[in-house]
Amino acid sequence: MRLFTLALTLLLATSAAVVRAESGPVRVLSLDDCIKIALEHNLDIQIEQLNPELAGFSLRANYGSYEPALTLSGTHANQESTGGTKSETDSFRGAIGGLLPWGMNYSLGLRMSDSYGTSPGTTTDFSSPILPPVTNTLYPVAGSPFEYVTTNYSTLSTRNPFDEASADAGFFQVRQPLLKDFWIDGTRLNIYISKNRLKTSEMFLRQQIMDTITQVESAYYNFIFAEENVKVQEKALQLAEQLVADNRRRVELGALAPLDEKQAESQAAASRANLLDARARRDSAHRDLKNLLSDEYSEWIDATIQPTETLKAVPQKFDLSKSWRKGEVSRPDLIIARIELENQDQNVKLARNQKLPSLDIVGDAGYAGAGREFSSAFTQVRRTDYPYYSYGVEMSIPLGNTVARNNYRIAKTTREQQALGYKQTEQRALIRIENAVAAGRTSLERTEATRQAALYAEDALKAEQMKLDKGKSTSFIVLDLQSKLTAARSAEIRALADYSIALAAIALEEGSTLDRRNVTLKVK
Repeated sequence: MRLFTLALTLLLATSAAVVRAESGPVRVLSLDDCIKIALEHNLDIQIEQLNPELAGFSLRANYGSYEPALTLSGTHANQESTGGTKSETDSFRGAIGGLLPWGMNYSLGLRMSDSYGTSPGTTTDFSSPILPPVTNTLYPVAGSPFEYVTTNYSTLSTRNPFDEASADAGFFQVRQPLLKDFWIDGTRLNIYISKNRLKTSEMFLRQQIMDTITQVESAYYNFIFAEENVKVQEKALQLAEQLVADNRRRVELGALAPLDEKQAESQAAASRANLLDARARRDSAHRDLKNLLSDEYSEWIDATIQPTETLKAVPQKFDLSKSWRKGEVSRPDLIIARIELENQDQNVKLARNQKLPSLDIVGDAGYAGAGREFSSAFTQVRRTDYPYYSYGVEMSIPLGNTVARNNYRIAKTTREQQALGYKQTEQRALIRIENAVAAGRTSLERTEATRQAALYAEDALKAEQMKLDKGKSTSFIVLDLQSKLTAARSAEIRALADYSIALAAIALEEGSTLDRRNVTLKVK
């Protein structure tokens, strides 16, 4: 499921007609139909629409920093001291801990350990008859100075075993920063930036949709122009061929020199070449439009698009100040630049905070127990015989603080640089809007000027044709006027297409393309 939906309040009511022809299906499409199809199937949009999804995953991953973690550990230690003590210790620990959004680290769990082994001890026994002699000493027997009795004695070395168990249950440890990492830390900064990245990904998607709609409009009107231009060239060829036929008849009657016939034939050949070029340009424009509408071009290869729109110039009032105001609040690039400034503000805030000394409140609490067996230790814990707690303050003051101070300077300087970059982006945007508005005004004026030029060229050709029929003109003049009429007609439809394209360009530069085409973008 995608993270965005496109609601087209105007386009949802439209439907494209498909007509079958021998060469393939003919799709009768309005501009709204084309935009709707492009929004559903354009590959650029499909690629860009995945970025908000990726940004959402990244944001949720950063929130995962606040998820508690279960820690389990078990260790076995063996130790022998120089005094002869041997001990083995089994330790087990289980705890749930983590980080809270206000910077507190916590841990809640259970600890237990069991130590067992032996320690050295010494016992001397002088009466045991079974012990081997260690030292032989002669003692004089009373009344007999010549007889001695040997007495055996021995020193016994023994080892004293020991077994001690201890447990902590329900112990709770906390550390709450009060200065450094209190108002902001790396985790909170990453979450803030991830939220803004989600916003910027939506803005990039919005820009891509606006670009695609504008490209579809341009391609649609360029295709109409190309088709109309083919008709203009076909009319030019008809005029040239008609003049060839008329001049051939006049030459046969002796009313015209053969050179005039050749000139007309030359013009007809040039008109055929122009027609072939116009058809090639139409086919290229046709393919460009189909490419924008399809994510499976093979399905459109044999299809022929038949536009329902016509080239016309509907006068529009151009207000540069109003366009500037729209651009300030609607252009995705300016919105993205402002978001980047907000991100850098948070970087400055974090860098300033990291200059502070560490001042943390620390504490722990729980119930302890001890005995020769785990059972007795846990019995004491269960009875809460030996509660304990501690609390205090820990402070760490960096003496040089060189890293933090210079990181703060870097963050501030980067903020100043980005502010200048935003100003530059804003200025360029205003210039682009002004250029688009100026192009719109010029295009509207061109439509009227080229229309008048086409009418005058047509009237001039008719008048000169009548003079030629009466033998008061030459084929050279008529051919020249035919060329001028063809150029004027082509310029007229080009101006009409350019005007429609200019209106789309103004909306794009203002950031109002979606409103203009009644498209609503919702990112979920």
